[in-house]
Amino acid sequence: MKVIYPGTFDPITNGHVDIIRRAATIFDEVVVAVAKSQEKGPLFDLSTRVQMAQRATAHLANVTVKAFDTLLVTFCQREGSKIIIRGLRAVSDFEYELQMGYANQSLDPEIETLYLMPSLENAFISSSMVRAILKFDGDVSHLVPSQILPLLKGS
Repeated sequence: MKVIYPGTFDPITNGHVDIIRRAATIFDEVVVAVAKSQEKGPLFDLSTRVQMAQRATAHLANVTVKAFDTLLVTFCQREGSKIIIRGLRAVSDFEYELQMGYANQSLDPEIETLYLMPSLENAFISSSMVRAILKFDGDVSHLVPSQILPLLKGS
């Protein structure tokens, strides 16, 4: 069974990789779907974010990374998947994720959203936190996969 794990991944973090790794043990194929998300004004361009996700997941044989610039439901239909994986770090994530899950299901009633919690050591990590630390040239090496560190230089 193929599942879609969507996000902006600006940048991909150890928390994201934790969710991807765990999804990869449950499902036959995981597609990490990197959203263009121009409305969010990402720090890194789409190509760089895709490259980061590819580097961070290269060790997982059943994981592929693809960019998309459509509705998530449209991407899922194109990929032939009816399951979306999302990560929940805290109660504060739940309301937004619930709304998104219902919106996606309203567009395609066959779409199911499954939520995975990151492991405790990754529960506090967010891309926005990493971007804030990068802004002040802080050390994020403990928050992101080591494979992407060279791509963070010059951000």
